[in-house]
Amino acid sequence: MPPREILETAAERSRTGFRARVDRLLALRRTLLQASLSAGVAWAIATEAVGHPKPFFAPVAAMIVLGLTVGQRLTRAIEVALGVTLGIVLGDLLVLAIGSGAWQLVAVTLLAMSITVLLGGSPLLVQQTAVSAALVVTLQPPTGGLSFARSVDGLIGCAVALVLSYLVLPVDPLRLVRREAEPVLRELAGVLDDIAAALAGGTLEDAERALERARAIDVHAQRFSEALVIGRQTAVAAPSRRRERSAVELYADAGVQLDLAVRNVRVLARGAIRALDVGDRVPPQVPEAIRQLGEAVASLRPWLRAGGDRGARADEQPVGERHHRPGALDRGRPPPGHGAAAGGGARAGARRDDRALTATGRAADRRDPSGRGGRGRRGRPGRRRACCPARP
Repeated sequence: MPPREILETAAERSRTGFRARVDRLLALRRTLLQASLSAGVAWAIATEAVGHPKPFFAPVAAMIVLGLTVGQRLTRAIEVALGVTLGIVLGDLLVLAIGSGAWQLVAVTLLAMSITVLLGGSPLLVQQTAVSAALVVTLQPPTGGLSFARSVDGLIGCAVALVLSYLVLPVDPLRLVRREAEPVLRELAGVLDDIAAALAGGTLEDAERALERARAIDVHAQRFSEALVIGRQTAVAAPSRRRERSAVELYADAGVQLDLAVRNVRVLARGAIRALDVGDRVPPQVPEAIRQLGEAVASLRPWLRAGGDRGARADEQPVGERHHRPGALDRGRPPPGHGAAAGGGARAGARRDDRALTATGRAADRRDPSGRGGRGRRGRPGRRRACCPARP
């Protein structure tokens, strides 16, 4: 590649990366504000209202509860409170028994983590217990026996974080799930279009790229799943957001079917690769039906935004009714998992009939009795590409 093109490519990637970082900053602005406010408020309450001179556990606990991931704050608050209390108690007892120092720090943190694991603690609880015990050994070793002042500081921080999170500055659950659902719907529809184009044009490379794009949806699907957890929790716990509960539940219902579609569209892409690899003829109705299924997935966006209103659907006629002709696509059998991919995407919105797609990849799975496959594109019997591992 010429040096000029290398520089242009590097500059474009740099601009893209900077835009992505700015977008992430904007997406986290509420969380950053909550964490900053919670640290200051927790410190002020612990010092002014309770009278603790150095309540460093209060702001630390508040920021851990809020975090940058936003989700599972109620569970995280309970674990942080338990971890702080357990770590402080264990740290105080062990320091009173063996003193403080380097090897004592090793012993205290090891014992604290071991006891928490034996009690069945989560990774966060184990970590918080160890951190609290380490802080006791290094910063505030006990001098006059056990003191629960630091545990109170931790509880103050957790309480402040929950109040800010659910009462003062609650996240907008509907906006959150909508934002994370967008890339899933967009990419899922795009992959279906890519598969249809690959089958219509007969290009193996396009089908392979469609499979790689399908695998990349997992990142967006995971974020959508996390957003659903956050959204449902907030819609229940935050009084000002309870009116959005039904809309969030609609996205949750759609998410179940979209999860099936995301998984099984990869199987559909592999079926297209096999069909093109062995050089079989794909009926023209099949790519058109897959393209229409992509349109059905794309139509979920306005449908979900409208709250599932039937009148908001962009396309009322089922895919199967437009493309199913008696005898046209009834021969053969679909590739494994295709029905779930089609049904998952369709049931999530308009419950479209996917019978027209039951022959997708029919030629791809046609095998000779030996199971070695048909003739490859270059006429060699049993030619099978190993470019794309069969993983979901």
